[in-house]
Amino acid sequence: MVHTLLCTRDAGGAGAHMMGLITSLKDSVSRVTDRLFATEEPKRIGIYGPPNAGKTTLANRIARDWTGDAIGPESHVPHETRRARRKEGVDIERNGKSVTIDIVDTPGVTTKVDYKEFLDHDMEKDDAIRRSREATEGVAEAMHWLREDVDGVIYVLDSTTDPFTQVNTMLIGIIESRELPVLIFANKTDLEDSDVQRVADAFPDHETVPLSALEGNNMDEVYDKIAEYFA
Repeated sequence: MVHTLLCTRDAGGAGAHMMGLITSLKDSVSRVTDRLFATEEPKRIGIYGPPNAGKTTLANRIARDWTGDAIGPESHVPHETRRARRKEGVDIERNGKSVTIDIVDTPGVTTKVDYKEFLDHDMEKDDAIRRSREATEGVAEAMHWLREDVDGVIYVLDSTTDPFTQVNTMLIGIIESRELPVLIFANKTDLEDSDVQRVADAFPDHETVPLSALEGNNMDEVYDKIAEYFA
């Protein structure tokens, strides 16, 4: 009888010990899981705008400033960016706010790509036709990203040109319909014909930030706004 009671007590103690180990293990797994899922995924920020607005120049400057690496080649030839390029894990910290973004540098969006544009840049006709075909495919890819895959938009406009275009109005409308946060950057303020107010007047419902991506002018405000809008 005594022996039976001792065995029962030993079994009970072992069971309690095992339950304690299981509970401790569950707590450890729970803490690890909480840490893993507490970290938000980087936000995909698409850089959009018409051809030659300076999108890749801006994307490269942001990437270099915060990661040391560029995203892609810059060129005065239109439609140099013919496929969306992505730089992941760009950590921006400004004024106590921080945001991790994946920069998506997209091809310039236009209603029509004419191969004759490339002939003006000393390209052979066959090369120009190939480039125009690739650029057209790039526009389609940029639109897919905008409709499906970005969490916010940096919209880059050349402040020396008229912003009131069909393409700009259409893209801003799509951005608004998706309720995406958007910053409008009036680029190329280093040029004499720059008119930032004309850009601001074109899209008064959105904040316009002046800058020169080429010269690096006003990048402090650019980073302040990125951290504020996309955090």
